[in-house]
Amino acid sequence: MQGSPPAPSRTDWRPSASLETLRRRADLAAAVRAFFAERGVLEVETPSLAAATVTDPHLRSLVTHCAEPAGGGSRRLYFQTSPELAMKRLLAAGSGAVYQLGRAFRDGEAGRRHNPEFTLLEWYRPAFDHHRLMDEVEELLRATLGDRLSALPAERLTYRQAFERHAGVDPFRDPPERLRAAAERATSGTPPDLGDDRDAWLDLLMATVVEPRLGWEDEAGEGPHRALFVHDFPASQAALARLRPAAEPGGPALAERFELFVAGVELANGFHELADPAEQRRRFEGDLATRRDRGLPEVAMDERFLAALEAGLPPCAGVALGFDRLVMLATGAASIAEVLAFPIDRA
Repeated sequence: MQGSPPAPSRTDWRPSASLETLRRRADLAAAVRAFFAERGVLEVETPSLAAATVTDPHLRSLVTHCAEPAGGGSRRLYFQTSPELAMKRLLAAGSGAVYQLGRAFRDGEAGRRHNPEFTLLEWYRPAFDHHRLMDEVEELLRATLGDRLSALPAERLTYRQAFERHAGVDPFRDPPERLRAAAERATSGTPPDLGDDRDAWLDLLMATVVEPRLGWEDEAGEGPHRALFVHDFPASQAALARLRPAAEPGGPALAERFELFVAGVELANGFHELADPAEQRRRFEGDLATRRDRGLPEVAMDERFLAALEAGLPPCAGVALGFDRLVMLATGAASIAEVLAFPIDRA
């Protein structure tokens, strides 16, 4: 049985993960690379530092400054929250299917499942839609998690089905007052005052009510791990995904986006990728307006990425999967510190 790592101190030089876990982590990384090598997907590396970063108001970028040569001052650079935009530039240049297993950085994210510096597995498949990519994500899980995953096939629920089943609300039609009432019932207390912000209420319900019940063989949130995909998100939560028009008159437009859950843990986020440069610019501008309204730091739009979209992004789907969380599931670790050599408090 694997022993618990020692409690950290300010002078503790030892890794927080056991050596056994670090060997298992290395085996999983090798299995990931073998998986993509068998499928002819090219491994790539893109910069960790770039002149632009994501505009998403929910993400905070780490910033540094790099001295220019010959005393030319300094240049602001952002540690990348994901390699997504750079990888799509490769796709637009004709790379074909690509993947990357590398570092990503997000400020203010530290806790049981978060570390400001983490490892992300991200890949893009030309000619795939999000449904076909979900198939491949499940194949990767079978190749890496093995007998820790239920023999049952992955379950797929629409966003609406997940909320109706686990929160008792219709996320597209119910007013904010009903969403608040569902949050009050679930938390047995007074939720934060989110006003009429539907997406904020939906995010709260997803995090506290829906997500913990996803990815189990038993719907009560017990038993073996079972992969579960939630797809067809609200258009307001599209991020970089394509939108699909409403199926019925007066119905909601849907984002062709999915999230993967295993044992109540969000493991991956994928899109049928938006390729329209004008729409992408509008979304970036909307993000920047939201950032201004919330008093968040200004960031520049990635004009090189937008130029790549102008040149032509092939129809494709892509997904980002938290590799550290995959290792947690594979080893039964209760916290991310148990699968990292040196988390932020020992760095």
